[in-house]
Amino acid sequence: ERPLSARPQPKMAAAGRVCRVGGVLLPPAWRLRAPGRAFGAAAGRGGSNGSGRLVLGAAFALGGSAGLCFAARQRLREHSAAELPAGSLQLTLYQYKTCPFCSKVRAFLDYHGLPYEIVEVNPIMRKEIKFSSYRKVPILLANAGSPLQLNDSSVIISAIKTYLISRRNSLEEIVSFYPPVKTMTEQGKEVLEYENKYWLMLDEKETKRVYPVKEVRVEEMKWRKWADDWLVHLISPNVYRTPKEALASFDYIVREGKFGTLEGLFAKYVGAVAMFFVSKRLKKRHQLQDDVREDLYEAVNKWVKAVGKNRLFMGGNQPNLADLAVYGVLRVMEGLEAFDDMMVHTNIQPWYQRMEEVIQKTGV
Repeated sequence: ERPLSARPQPKMAAAGRVCRVGGVLLPPAWRLRAPGRAFGAAAGRGGSNGSGRLVLGAAFALGGSAGLCFAARQRLREHSAAELPAGSLQLTLYQYKTCPFCSKVRAFLDYHGLPYEIVEVNPIMRKEIKFSSYRKVPILLANAGSPLQLNDSSVIISAIKTYLISRRNSLEEIVSFYPPVKTMTEQGKEVLEYENKYWLMLDEKETKRVYPVKEVRVEEMKWRKWADDWLVHLISPNVYRTPKEALASFDYIVREGKFGTLEGLFAKYVGAVAMFFVSKRLKKRHQLQDDVREDLYEAVNKWVKAVGKNRLFMGGNQPNLADLAVYGVLRVMEGLEAFDDMMVHTNIQPWYQRMEEVIQKTGV
């Protein structure tokens, strides 16, 4: 398989996939220190007024699946683009805090020590991204001499990584190597996909330096795609697996969100019920086992087996793009019962802790 970069490509910003996730802060059983982040709430499309708008305002789709969501306008830790040296990348990330695809982008930027500013997007009104004809997140505004909008999480990562390695082409030229292609879903909905999204557009010398043998590149691309196509779809069904877990998630949302007493009660109980049933539909859609935890356990153990016992990371002594993708997806569950169960019942913990440590050391 080879990239399509040899063909003439239109110069355009790539559009991305929808991301939405949710959750609750619970005491983690797998480690002594307090959790480093909370997990928001979940959900999807819906009503335009009254109770429907309230529930919609309390929840959003997990991992790009249908559901209900809360969009707290909390600013995450900010990386000011003004701190960048003149002529370097100036980055602004438009995101939902608990979106797994957005989390992937943050993990990549943090690991590479790239300063960026975060803008939290309201998933209902989305006025923060009214400048864009594309109405999904993540959106990355990048200025490397001229402003450019990038979206799809894997395109963002591949394009920025290519730019960091090779300065032969402008960022705009690099993004043009990831052209959008219209496809139809099984439901007859037209969507955009992007050619080459898991490729780095490097010359032969650069490729040999980054990927000493062909198998290294093939392995990284395979597992990046796996994180997008399979791992992310295990989040929602596991987070809202039981009424208790769904209710705990919305209890946290209400306590942390800006709700009146009656509004909070309504959002908590109606949202929890709605997401419980949505999770069952997702379970059926993705043909998961009766106990969806088993699918989660199998997936993360499959990843750990692929990394192997002789490597700290799939990338060797340092994470590669596959490591960052898998970590980015899994960490949106931190603080949830599903996350704690995963740590107790799988072999993921040592790798996960190494990922946390290396990102803390190399991040800004």
